[in-house]
Amino acid sequence: MDFNVKKLASDAGVFFTRAVQYTEEKLGQAEKTELDAHLENLIARADCTKNWTEKIFRQTEVLLQPNPSARIEEFFYEKLDRKIPSRTTNAELLGQYMQDAAKEFGPGTPYGSTLITVGEFQRRLGGAEREFLHISAINFLTPLRNFLEGDWKTISKERRLLENRRLDLDVCKARLKKAKLAEAKSAAAPDFQETRPRNYVLSASASALWSEEVDKAEHELRVAQTEFDRQAEVTRLLLEGISSTHVNHLRCLHEFVEAQAAYYAQCHKHMQDLQKELSSANGDTFPNAFAVNASTSGVSAGPSPLSPATLPGASPPGRPPNPSNALESSTLKIEEVKPPATGTRKAKVLYDYDAADTSELSLLADELITVYTVPGMDPDWLVGERGNQKGKVPVTYLELLS
Repeated sequence: MDFNVKKLASDAGVFFTRAVQYTEEKLGQAEKTELDAHLENLIARADCTKNWTEKIFRQTEVLLQPNPSARIEEFFYEKLDRKIPSRTTNAELLGQYMQDAAKEFGPGTPYGSTLITVGEFQRRLGGAEREFLHISAINFLTPLRNFLEGDWKTISKERRLLENRRLDLDVCKARLKKAKLAEAKSAAAPDFQETRPRNYVLSASASALWSEEVDKAEHELRVAQTEFDRQAEVTRLLLEGISSTHVNHLRCLHEFVEAQAAYYAQCHKHMQDLQKELSSANGDTFPNAFAVNASTSGVSAGPSPLSPATLPGASPPGRPPNPSNALESSTLKIEEVKPPATGTRKAKVLYDYDAADTSELSLLADELITVYTVPGMDPDWLVGERGNQKGKVPVTYLELLS
């Protein structure tokens, strides 16, 4: 291996000197040049920007791609400067599975045709997600990555150079201080009783040497100060550019929010279209449509199994107002009401109910009864039958079963 031994030895010496200098600064045994307050504030602001930008970038990656293996794969493709292959979204995969299942079950069956419809809309949702991921990666992730891998590396490099210039400046200051102390000591008056004439010559020579050393140290200090000031100015200009970075990231953030809003709006529209298609089908294909479209069966929808009325400990609803329509008038008795040929269904009683008069049917919680409605009947009431007993029952006390 070909390497420069002198350079290696020099670098090792610089490293050792820096370690000693840092240690002395920590112990308060060496002078340390402090940066001006404005530059210190810029450095603190830049560090804060870098740390939070990195956290936002990483979490956005997790949001857009929750699979860590896929993120690692994309990372290697980026480092190798190769195009990331297109990946099927989960919604698209679900839609494909649904459509494949419909082929097995029979596309002409109610379940098969519904699978085809839902699968198509799942694929549309997947396509919208793919477009959102692509736009977000370009408009939001890429600018953040460019800052972390480009601008911040440049700033870090210049900050390291500034720190080296500061250490060099402190070394020059310490050297000048040491030379001045030695010069002052050599210029001190000798003791005439203890000193021989020969030492006067040596003392004068040493004083001249230290004076020359002081001049050299002062020159090195001026050079080190100039280099430190120049590097501090370069670093300051780069750190002030963080404000422009904030402006750029703000614009990217707006674009990310717009893309996210467009994506969710598109998903909402797809789901509304899907619900319309499902609700437009007939009751035979969708049995639960009985509770959605009461006019097709003549029975009003009761509370769903997940409604608050079905939760444990829930209090029964208030008694609905007693209607005064043709069904309850004296001209029509409840015993004369006949069940329709179609449109009857079972209902589960949610709460105990005491009949207010002979036209109503008392109920016990958890029992099953048959219910139906007749034309002109109040939507808050149904006709209930239990064996040979018949009477009006409030809808809010029932859970209609499929």
